[in-house]
Amino acid sequence: MELLLLVLGGIILFGATTTVRIVNQGDQILIERLGRFHSRWAPGLHFLVPLIDRIAYRETTKEQVLDVQPQKCITSDNVSLEADAIVYWRIMDMERACYAVADIRAALVNLVLTALRSEIGKLELDETFSSRAEINQTLLLQLDEATDPWGIKVTRVEVKNITPSRTVLDSMELQMAAERKKRAVILDSEGDKQSKINTAEGAAQSALIAAEADKKQQLLRAEGTAQALKAIAETLNNPLAREALQFYLAQDYLDTAQQVGKSPSSKVVFLDPASMTGALSGLMNILSNTPEASYTPLNLPQGTNLRDYYAKNPVRPAQPPHES
Repeated sequence: MELLLLVLGGIILFGATTTVRIVNQGDQILIERLGRFHSRWAPGLHFLVPLIDRIAYRETTKEQVLDVQPQKCITSDNVSLEADAIVYWRIMDMERACYAVADIRAALVNLVLTALRSEIGKLELDETFSSRAEINQTLLLQLDEATDPWGIKVTRVEVKNITPSRTVLDSMELQMAAERKKRAVILDSEGDKQSKINTAEGAAQSALIAAEADKKQQLLRAEGTAQALKAIAETLNNPLAREALQFYLAQDYLDTAQQVGKSPSSKVVFLDPASMTGALSGLMNILSNTPEASYTPLNLPQGTNLRDYYAKNPVRPAQPPHES
């Protein structure tokens, strides 16, 4: 009796462990009955018929991550490099994922590698670094379209690393160093050019200001000369003033010759006797033609310069005597 109870308990326990199944949240199970698809179990408690039903496929419906290992690729300008990527995907139709492809992960990895190599082969080396967003978007569209018959959805593709070979990296470093040196030379030349332009503009403005100042100085000098000539012309209307002017010029001539004679350097001074005679004749005419009533001897201190004296005391015409 006890043996019978033990056998019945074992049968019941075996049946419970082989027929009762619990599906976790986020998972799905495909059941085959007699070798053909029978049903899909959602999360919850289910019972499996022994010897007739079997679990054909069990997979999660949550989003999964597929890490694609680095693979060698060749760009359009024949540069060898290694590239890897990460693919985010999830199963949308469990039946197609089970029966449309044998190994869904292996198929997805090979599809990603093929698409990645194809896209990098269309670009040059410099474009692969600056066009990652375009590469990711193109891979996403291609993979999503290719995996749709498998019942999966590719949600995102990210290219992680693009690593050229060591020789290419060395060449890139040399190129970048040359490019930085070129930019430095260009900036230095631009600075030198701007400095020369500023210097030239400053010199031009300085020359313009100096020319304006010289112009004003010449105008003022011309106005002063014109006024002086006008005063001399008015004064020369007096006959005595004309003779005094002759005397003044003779005095200036002699003073100039005396200043030249004091210079320590060697010189040759040519004196025009005719000019000297004319000046002295004018002086004698002043002394001889001046009436006694109007002529007054000058009591000047010794060493007085007649030119300075006449500059301060201009000659005035003699006034006629008053009639009584």
